[in-house]
Amino acid sequence: MKKIKLLIVDDSEEFVNNVRESYFDDEEVEVIGSASDGLEAIHKIESFNPDVVILDLVMPEVDGFGVLSNLDYNNMTSKPNFIVTSQLIGENFINKAITLGASYYLVKPVNMQMLKDRVKEFGGVTVTKKSTVLDDRLIQQAVKRSQRNLDEKLANIFISVGIPAHIKGYQFLREAIKMAIDSPEIINSITKKLYPSIANKFETSPSKVERAIRHAIEVAWNRGKIENINNIFGIKIYTANDKPTNGEFIALLADKMLMEGA
Repeated sequence: MKKIKLLIVDDSEEFVNNVRESYFDDEEVEVIGSASDGLEAIHKIESFNPDVVILDLVMPEVDGFGVLSNLDYNNMTSKPNFIVTSQLIGENFINKAITLGASYYLVKPVNMQMLKDRVKEFGGVTVTKKSTVLDDRLIQQAVKRSQRNLDEKLANIFISVGIPAHIKGYQFLREAIKMAIDSPEIINSITKKLYPSIANKFETSPSKVERAIRHAIEVAWNRGKIENINNIFGIKIYTANDKPTNGEFIALLADKMLMEGA
C-alpha cells in the first residue's frame, strides 16, 4: 500500500519531533521531511511533492501565508493538502488560510490524534472516528480560551504601565489592540475604520474614542512608569518626553501579542 507522504513545516523543534514520533510505527503515513522556515518550506514542497503538509503560520523568513501564496505547482505532480496548525485564531486568519488553499485549520495546542486523523483524511485514507462537529466545538473552545488569555495579558500590561481600569481609554485601548491583532491592516485606517468601529460598539463618537485613548497613554506617561513600558518590549523605546501616538502604541502592543501567539 502506498504511504501518504507528509511534510512538517514548523519552527518549533519540539512540535516537529512530537509529530514525527506519532508516526514512528504508522503503516499509512511516511514523514518525508520537515522545514523550520518559509523559504525552506517552499523549496521542499516543490522538490518532495508531499501529499499533505502540516503548516504553521508564524515562521522566520516567510510566514505560512507566504508559503501558500508563493508555491509554484507547475512542476509538481499534484497540489498537496495543507493542514494549518497555529495559535492565531482570529476569524480573519482562518478565512485567509482557507482562501489561500488550506484544507483544514487546527488551533494549537493540537490534539495529536485529531491531527493524525486529518492527515489520513486529506491524504486519501477514510477516517470516521472524528466528526467535524466535534472539531468546530473544540475550535470555539480554543477561541474563548484565547480571548480570556488575551484579556488577562492586556490587563497585566495596562496595570504595569499605569493605565487604570476605571477610565474609558482603558476599554477603548483594549478593543483597539484586539482589532489590530485580528486585522493588522486596520492600523493604517485608524481614523476612518478603527475609531468608528470602537465608537459604534460603545455607542460614542470616534473623536471621543481618540481622545480617551490619548488620555490613557498620557496617564501612563504622567505616572512615570516609562521603564515598565520599555521592559514590556525588551528594549528602550521611549523616554519621559517621547510619548507615542495612539497608532504607534496600539501597533506595538498588537505586534507583541501576535509574536506571543495571541
